[in-house]
Amino acid sequence: MNALLLSRYERSGASSRLRLIQYQRYLEANGIQSSLAPFFDESYLERLYSGGSKLGPTISAYMRRVHQLINAQKNDFLWLEKEALLWMPWRMENAFLPNRVPIAIDYDDAVFHRYDMHRSAVVQKILGKKLDRLMSSATLVTAGNEYLAKRAREAGASWVEIVPTVVDMDAYTLRDEHHFGVSSTIGWIGTPSTWTDYMAPMMSLLAQAAQNAGSRITAVGAGRAAENHPLLDVLPWSEESEVALIQNMGIGIMPLTDTPWSRGKCGYKLIQYMACGVPVIASPVGVNAEIVDHGVNGFLASTQAEWREAIGTLLQNPDLRTKMGQAGRKKIEAEYSLQVWGPRVANLLKTAAKRGKEK
Repeated sequence: MNALLLSRYERSGASSRLRLIQYQRYLEANGIQSSLAPFFDESYLERLYSGGSKLGPTISAYMRRVHQLINAQKNDFLWLEKEALLWMPWRMENAFLPNRVPIAIDYDDAVFHRYDMHRSAVVQKILGKKLDRLMSSATLVTAGNEYLAKRAREAGASWVEIVPTVVDMDAYTLRDEHHFGVSSTIGWIGTPSTWTDYMAPMMSLLAQAAQNAGSRITAVGAGRAAENHPLLDVLPWSEESEVALIQNMGIGIMPLTDTPWSRGKCGYKLIQYMACGVPVIASPVGVNAEIVDHGVNGFLASTQAEWREAIGTLLQNPDLRTKMGQAGRKKIEAEYSLQVWGPRVANLLKTAAKRGKEK
């Protein structure tokens, strides 16, 4: 059986790496030979995060994707990340999708809100229901959380499965036992856009908490979006270094605002922190409230007062950081690991391919 993985990015794009690419070895073990067909190439993300022009890589991306879709008919099934042609109307996208090839579609973000909540009424009218039509046409929709799954079911998708974002426990090794509770750094990992949306409004509170505890703040991947601050260390992200950088954190945080877009997020930061044995503090928005067991592997905090109390409690208590970090690691091993979900996802896709062929 041959599968074409129509991802949005190459390996450097976290969503594509986690939701599709890391499953390839499990597909192969299940008799499925897969090939990767990304929409954007590496140059797009490089320019996105550096502030350079994205026009050239974007034009190339559309030309590449049309070519990929024209040649997709030779595959037994397609595994599509989010949508095939961004910002294109449903009729145009559907015209390029192969008619007789089963399609599984994956969502780890509420990307439909880019269309149905767009500030332009014209965009809402033309594209507002595009992804609903795409979901309803798929053999299988996999969603990273219940918020996304609910949208797929309401759109008329015939088969919807919740598949959380997971990490490879062979890569996310537990830090050495003597490191538990030692670091008191407040840590965060993400992108420049998520820093601007969620961390920048928190900096005054975080800086005061760090100063009170004689601690520092580490931001991995924030880039130029993070303003200079004497207590803030901004570090570059790379796949090779991210685990070691997280292991050096004392606390991992994930603040969110309670918006429709945020409710579609899949808690990847929290899963990364916890996989490394780092206790967490998070806003109780969407799936965050399922990942964090309040008082067990971390704290949920809504108000500034709750954030101050949670940060202060963990910074002042290394034994509690150790205990919560160990509890978090156990939860990720049991519920959010690639080792658990790899075989499950491979079986889902194989079944979807067979069902689609039977129609």
